[in-house]
Amino acid sequence: MGGPYPSKTASIGGLPTISTDAPADAVFIFLYICFAATNMTIFQLNRRKGHKFLPSAAMFGFCMARIVTLSLRISWAAFPHNGRLAIAASIFVNAGILIIYVINLILAQRILRATHPEVGWKSILRAAYTTLYIGIGGALAMVITSVVLTAYTLNPHTKQKCRDIQLAAITYLLVFTCLPAIHVAAAFFLPKSQHAENFGQGSMRRKMIVVTSSALLCMLIAGFKAGITWMPPRPITNPPWYDSKACFYIFNFSLEIVLLCVLTFSRIDKLFFVPNGSKKAGDYTQLTEDGREKTEHDSWYAAGEDPEKA
Repeated sequence: MGGPYPSKTASIGGLPTISTDAPADAVFIFLYICFAATNMTIFQLNRRKGHKFLPSAAMFGFCMARIVTLSLRISWAAFPHNGRLAIAASIFVNAGILIIYVINLILAQRILRATHPEVGWKSILRAAYTTLYIGIGGALAMVITSVVLTAYTLNPHTKQKCRDIQLAAITYLLVFTCLPAIHVAAAFFLPKSQHAENFGQGSMRRKMIVVTSSALLCMLIAGFKAGITWMPPRPITNPPWYDSKACFYIFNFSLEIVLLCVLTFSRIDKLFFVPNGSKKAGDYTQLTEDGREKTEHDSWYAAGEDPEKA
């Protein structure tokens, strides 16, 4: 078997070089290290208080994946003819952001369930969320398979099928990034529910602003990637403007750093915390942080009073 064969079509970012890409990658690695340390610190401090908020750990995982991505790109710049490094770097660029897409939908889901429990907790929506998350895994598998297969074949028919798979996957991801904004719109425009709850700290309006901001950034990232993927392939000797290094770093890592700023500094671990074990309407207010149902005694102690004396 031959390959991996060098690509003859232009791709975003082009071939990395030590003089241009390594300094930029080093700066972004430093920023991702800072956010990884910050989110892991937040997660551990909360965990010690019995306040388990997994999205903080997920953002730590996202930052670590991005550190690997940029390290691979520096290695590729040092060994530009290593096809396997090129494949790995390409896969990690497309894979890491999926973690943020999932976090954003989870936060939006909590807003809808709190503002409209009758809608947000429907069993059909539960099944839909499960299907969507499975679809994310499927899209990732499709991208990885098509990227690897494209690099190891010279058959035009096979390459076209791989491109079709990539188009399907990238379009699915764009649709996925639109869902949090749709959730927030539904929570805002639907008639107010009599059984609406609140959760975490801060107002519901603040929660909506955070999720909407994050959703718009995710839509911009996914929309740009989908747009350039749908454009007709151009030869590597005549790349279009959207395949420049500037676009590569702006629409990937720069916007992701802004996303991390929004999610980390807004303290989503406080805004979007829900009690462990929340499984149905009312659990956001009826359960304590450790997942136990609140009782009359809990209410007395929360008010600082002794039920025995009362």
